[in-house]
Amino acid sequence: MTGLESFPAKAGLPLFGEWIRIHLKPAPGPLMSARIFTAVLICASLAACGREDTPGPGARDAVHRAQPVALRMVDGRPDPAVLAAEQVLHRDNGNEPQTLDPHLAQGVPAANILRDLFEGLTAESPTGAIIPGAAERWNISRDGLLYTFHLRANGRWSNGDPVTATDFVEGFRRSADPATASQYAHVLRPITGAAGVLAGTAPVDSLGVTALDERTVQVSLVDPTPYFLGLLSHASTYPVHRPSVAAHGERYPRPGNLVSNGAFVLSEWKVRSRIELTRNPHYHGVADVIPERVVYYPYEDSSTALKQYRSGRLHWTWEVPANQFDWLQANYPDELAISPWLGSYFLGYNLSREPFAHSLELRLALVLAVDREILTGKVTRFGEQPTFNLVPPGIGDYEPPEPEWTGWTQAQREEEARRLFAIAGYGDDRPLRVQLRYNTSENHKKVALAVASMWKQVLGVQTELINEEWKVFLQNRQQKVLTQVFRAGWIGDYADPYTFLELFRSGHGQNDFAFSDTLYDTLLEQASSERIPARRNRLMVEAERVLLEDQPIIPLYTYVTRRLVDPHLRGWAPNVMDHHYSRHMFLLKSEPRP
Repeated sequence: MTGLESFPAKAGLPLFGEWIRIHLKPAPGPLMSARIFTAVLICASLAACGREDTPGPGARDAVHRAQPVALRMVDGRPDPAVLAAEQVLHRDNGNEPQTLDPHLAQGVPAANILRDLFEGLTAESPTGAIIPGAAERWNISRDGLLYTFHLRANGRWSNGDPVTATDFVEGFRRSADPATASQYAHVLRPITGAAGVLAGTAPVDSLGVTALDERTVQVSLVDPTPYFLGLLSHASTYPVHRPSVAAHGERYPRPGNLVSNGAFVLSEWKVRSRIELTRNPHYHGVADVIPERVVYYPYEDSSTALKQYRSGRLHWTWEVPANQFDWLQANYPDELAISPWLGSYFLGYNLSREPFAHSLELRLALVLAVDREILTGKVTRFGEQPTFNLVPPGIGDYEPPEPEWTGWTQAQREEEARRLFAIAGYGDDRPLRVQLRYNTSENHKKVALAVASMWKQVLGVQTELINEEWKVFLQNRQQKVLTQVFRAGWIGDYADPYTFLELFRSGHGQNDFAFSDTLYDTLLEQASSERIPARRNRLMVEAERVLLEDQPIIPLYTYVTRRLVDPHLRGWAPNVMDHHYSRHMFLLKSEPRP
């Protein structure tokens, strides 16, 4: 799914919290409850209690002396007279993508850029509504099993070649082919024949995607899939320009080689510095694309991104430092954009290794020892909602099952955590030593520090915090050799509980937890073929219940997006999927404030 000074790549407790314990020697009891003492430890560790960082003046603060001109529309388009002379968007992307090959990429940083470079059969409006993409229209059979898409006559690749139905068929097949090793191929499971192709027991041409002619793509489904149109804007369904892949092989997704069919084309990639896109002159809707260029920056440090924003070098930030919430509210109230996000933040256990593989009691003890109210109220601080569930609330009629301890007090949870911890064989005479991995981010660091402090205070756990660069972090998670506990989370690929639940299916490409349960897999299989919505929901609720009973994760909170957005940037709107296409955006001129 942050504002401290840098720590070494490996930083184990004791940290600031232990310094406070040694030097101030508070005595939890009548004068200080364990809950309050835990909050004191965490606040001390984060250097964020009692005061907040107050950044010095930045060049953007001068922008407060200017304001965007009033937007005027002419024939449904912004009046050229109100547009800024330079239409170059500068976007903070949070991390460096591993690759921009749409069928190999994983993670939000890559997906953000791929939505600018490519276009699926469907796309999304600024508010997240499904709209036509490369297909100008479609028909769905009465039984919901056959989708027929009609491509735009003026659809073109960035080199001028026409976008054909065969390009989409080959894109689907490339994504599903086990030889491609796509981590997201599982999202194609609703398509006829996908199960066999993904398992390697059927040829890729048995996948139920067909080119009826040069401009007509037909997709056959195993069962009606309510979210299927939304799925078709996902990178795993993008078309492929076969001559480019054949000519460049692994170097295909690089500037000068990558031929794409979206509103922009990849023009520059300076690793750890910037990725630049330029407007695609062959895009079918180029007349409505105002930005000339889009520049993405991989700022893993949100404080750095904030400085860049305040200097006027960014039009938005991927996130903002949690410990500057009050300052941002006071100084940038109109630019601080906070909105719900279809995602859950959790930690994962590696169930292929001890000490967690065969000890449910230990896994549950660590779950119960975390005070989520303190975590969201004192650490994350932007309206995140504490949770003990995987699936976030608010998805249609789905009601996630609530574990019994949801209604307990935190003191009751901690008491049970200590009991389970002892049953698992740990205590003062045998402390648990565990590694907690997270990828480079100030906010991830803060959460890891807070959780480690809570485990230390409640159970005496000695936690080694390991910070890893994004690519290394993903690799270690997937290999399941080094990981014990790791930062995880999931942002929905579509607005349906299934996008969260299928992550834990046996053999799933993103199942870095080594979780495998026959009943769970059976319930998901039944849910995928159930046509009655109420029954389908019940099957998914039962699947989540099975998952939470085995506790392969430590749910913490549901996401919100928290960023600064330049008031001169228009065409940007919050949406629960947090998908923002640069082609919808533009910049307004400035005028002096009165």
